[in-house]
Amino acid sequence: MDRQVFDIIIVGAGTAGCLLANRLSQKENLKIALIEAGGNDNYHWIHIPVGYLYCMGNKRTDWLFKTTKQDGLNGRSLNYPRGKVMGGCSSINGMIYMRGQSRDYDHWRQLGNVGWGWDDVLPYFKKTEDNFNGSNEFHGSGGEWRVDKQRLSWKILDDFQHATVQAGIPEIEDFNNGNNFGVSYFKVNQKNGLRLNSVKAFLKPIKHRKNLKIFKNCEVTNIIVEGKVASGVNINFKNKKIKLISNKEVILSSGSIGSPKILELSGIGNPMILKKYGIKIKVNNQNVGENLQDHLQLRVIYRLKGAETLNEKTNSVFGKLKIGLEYFLKRTGPMSMAPSQLGVFAMSDSYFEMPNIQFHVQPLSLDKFGDPLHDFPGLTASVCNLNPASRGTVHIRSNDFLVPPKIDPNYLSVESDQTVAVKSIKLARKIINQPAMNKYNPIEHAPGKQFQTEQELKKVAGDIGTTIFHPVGTCAMGNYPGSVTKPNLKVNGLDKLRIVDASVMPTITSGNTNSPTLMIAEKASSMILSEL
Repeated sequence: MDRQVFDIIIVGAGTAGCLLANRLSQKENLKIALIEAGGNDNYHWIHIPVGYLYCMGNKRTDWLFKTTKQDGLNGRSLNYPRGKVMGGCSSINGMIYMRGQSRDYDHWRQLGNVGWGWDDVLPYFKKTEDNFNGSNEFHGSGGEWRVDKQRLSWKILDDFQHATVQAGIPEIEDFNNGNNFGVSYFKVNQKNGLRLNSVKAFLKPIKHRKNLKIFKNCEVTNIIVEGKVASGVNINFKNKKIKLISNKEVILSSGSIGSPKILELSGIGNPMILKKYGIKIKVNNQNVGENLQDHLQLRVIYRLKGAETLNEKTNSVFGKLKIGLEYFLKRTGPMSMAPSQLGVFAMSDSYFEMPNIQFHVQPLSLDKFGDPLHDFPGLTASVCNLNPASRGTVHIRSNDFLVPPKIDPNYLSVESDQTVAVKSIKLARKIINQPAMNKYNPIEHAPGKQFQTEQELKKVAGDIGTTIFHPVGTCAMGNYPGSVTKPNLKVNGLDKLRIVDASVMPTITSGNTNSPTLMIAEKASSMILSEL
């Protein structure tokens, strides 16, 4: 049992890994290993949509990472949730189905990644999808990834939507046809009022397959590199070392934090970093762990009068009982809520041709995740820069695999990002001051109307900014020697090693990143099978 042989080894049973295991194990003569550092997804809060509140910051489901102290956030360090459980981040995320915009993928193609333009990737989005509205030019039906309407309604969100239209942003039905300019309710990855994670979608239907072996609660310590070939991985299970050998290839699907960490622990990366921790250099690539991009959200909070929000519903025993009963009987109401219900995509300035900012609007308010909801009716309009210019890093800080990596997103380090932040707050204020919201007499609770000048708003953006959990780019693909991965997702400088997760994105997509990651895995599985 200390040495086992497979054809393909997949490291990480998250969004990408579960789909890869499904697709590759369809070929009966392939022996597949799927390795997950976390445990089963049988925790009830994973499946109840509002349970994300109890999964982030919970060692049962979260790696419990933290960022370094951020100059752009006025010295603050942020909690950095990443899924450590079967299903990975699809088990703890916001369940929002969002592809981004056509220009995102066309830009990837223009960077030299042939085959990754919008027209190239759209069929892979459609193949996986099971849209509640059926199939059409942009959407698919019959796939495993259910896309559903939300099972709730809030008057305050309807009115905010009307206010957005009054501010000059159109109401639309679909955010996923290539240009997401407008306001609409988000569509979600849920089924019958329950979260749909990648385990339920892709693994449970194939659990009978004899050529797939799943290793849970096993952390990969390093890739075995022999010469310039990845020949397997070493894993740690209850302090016992197990060697898994791959006949065909190793696939890293450990995400934008995990994949560069494993590469560096294996001697693949910047020699200056590897030498510092006594790691033998196998492949010199100074871009491993670089190019980290993330969406920083600015949570603009309003105190309301006469509004029905989640705050007052949960601040009484009767309100909580009513919420629980509605969900138990109908699978509707607040317990079926994704973290954000209403979305807005807009331009922060007139010279942008397509949206560069996104709002996540919620009928609730709190100071930070984990805190109780406020004791007044509240609304939060979180807004993020979709295409930040700031770039960060993820690097090891020890040769011990148990030591978490150093995560430095470098938020708001570029002046253009600071400018977008200021204009984002101003747009939130413009919307809230439209006639549709007047009846609620909104008062800005955070950051506060006392902050008005550009310099004041730049500083306060650093006070209220927090991650929206979309790290990408640390193993970016490109058609040049210094890229970490090639357009076929193979690692430069090594044979039989591929990376399939959000880390390969050269630039971040314009919206939530889970479904683009699923698309990457669908396209990768097609490429891999065509080569076998």
